[in-house]
Amino acid sequence: MKISNHINVFTIRKKILLASKLMGIILVVSYVFSTRLPFSEDVSLALWLAFVVALICGIDLWMARFISDPVSRLNDAARRMANLDFSKLCKVTGRDEFGELSHSLNVMAESLQEAFSKLEDANRKLEQDVEQKKRLLAERKELVDNLSHEMKTPLGIIRAYAEGLQDETDESKRQSYNQVIIAETERMSSLITSLLDLSALESGVTQLYPERFEFVEFLETIAGRLLIDTPDADFELQYELPEHPVYVNTDKSRMEQVLNNLIVNAKRNVQPGGVLKLSLKEHDNIMEFSVYNQGTPVPQENLSKIWEKFYRDKNTNYKGSGLGLAIVAQILSMQHLAYGAANQSEGVIFYFSIPTVI
Repeated sequence: MKISNHINVFTIRKKILLASKLMGIILVVSYVFSTRLPFSEDVSLALWLAFVVALICGIDLWMARFISDPVSRLNDAARRMANLDFSKLCKVTGRDEFGELSHSLNVMAESLQEAFSKLEDANRKLEQDVEQKKRLLAERKELVDNLSHEMKTPLGIIRAYAEGLQDETDESKRQSYNQVIIAETERMSSLITSLLDLSALESGVTQLYPERFEFVEFLETIAGRLLIDTPDADFELQYELPEHPVYVNTDKSRMEQVLNNLIVNAKRNVQPGGVLKLSLKEHDNIMEFSVYNQGTPVPQENLSKIWEKFYRDKNTNYKGSGLGLAIVAQILSMQHLAYGAANQSEGVIFYFSIPTVI
């Protein structure tokens, strides 16, 4: 223990001892002084008693200021802390035990407040982790349910043709059965790949990596591969493209996926001999892409549903997995790009817009 603790005259105990001794001395001195006053004994005694009352009142005020008030403030602070209220600190100052106790209470309150804040952060993180696990479990269940539902048809076809292949002796029919089995197998593979890709996008596992590239030539390359010189082309291709380069900043591979899905969707739904038109317009630093296919319009009440997983319009001959437009919507939404679909004269138009860069 430090020597200063022994000689500290500001402790409560020493203050009280000093006050009591000082009071005793004052009483003795005042009594002696009162007996020497040029008054009668009764008057001197009355004056001394009045002085004693005033002294007692002074001592009470001193005790209230230096003992009762600090104790009351310390008690209030302790009560607040017991109720887990650390918003106010104890404002008892001084170099005595009360001041030290007030300082200790304030340090304890700050430590508890910090501990509670960390605990609340940990609880929030735990809640988020629990919610994320619940969401992942729900997504996993949805993925399994969707796969189970979508696999029933191709698996049934494969099984039927595989059983027929065992008993079939005609080589041409065997080849035909083999082709059907291969086609359905490829369909299942494409379905699984698309669904896993969409699930990865929705869960945030897959990130986008923007880069600057020229969009007009990019679109021409994709459209040429999908629409020109194809053996099943039974439509009139029209296009309206800028004659100057237009640059954008986005994930190039994902944007290729968007254009692939939109163009293939239009190609599959254009009526025989109908018009399929690609359009790319630029204004106010915004590039607007659209693809129109002449054919059966989508019922107005179903226009918002075509972006959902596994949605298929019964009025069209679309034979895809029902995931292409859902992937388009997810990729564009992740970049906060506007997109949509609308019925037009004798057909449907799909569109999206993207800012241009220099």
